[in-house]
Amino acid sequence: MTYFEAFGLEPKLVVDVDDLQQRFYRLSRELHPDRFTRRPVEEQQQALEKTSVLNDGLRTLKDPIRRAEYVLKQHGFDIGEQRTKDVPPELLEEVFELNMALEESDREQLDGFRTKFAAMLGEIDGGLQGLFAAYDASQSRDDLQKIRGVLNRRRYIENLVQKIDSSI
Repeated sequence: MTYFEAFGLEPKLVVDVDDLQQRFYRLSRELHPDRFTRRPVEEQQQALEKTSVLNDGLRTLKDPIRRAEYVLKQHGFDIGEQRTKDVPPELLEEVFELNMALEESDREQLDGFRTKFAAMLGEIDGGLQGLFAAYDASQSRDDLQKIRGVLNRRRYIENLVQKIDSSI
């Protein structure tokens, strides 16, 4: 059972989070273990498993990035860890400069890089919403491929921000 099926939702990238939350509360009440204490062990176990799926599903589906990665996995796309050879070409020079600043522990320069990369993440996240809507309308693998590329770029930039944060 997919997370979308568990919540009775169509598998889409644009999700009404309030509706998702309401569905979660309703289903959680229906499947609460206290309601199954006098039922056979098998039914108790099924309720626990379904509750676990709901909890994991809520965490995944309410976050747009995790939701997109989940849909990509469901469609057979590899979204593995970012490798250094996958540096987005437009960032090569900035990554080189960032590494120099990290070596020199130049706080002012690192703060500037963090601000710049955080802004890039904001732009990417804004653009993803349009890509999500396009995929929902088309259900096209080509749209998923575009989303995957943007998510890979996003992950790389997010890793840079984390690298800066851990050195400041």
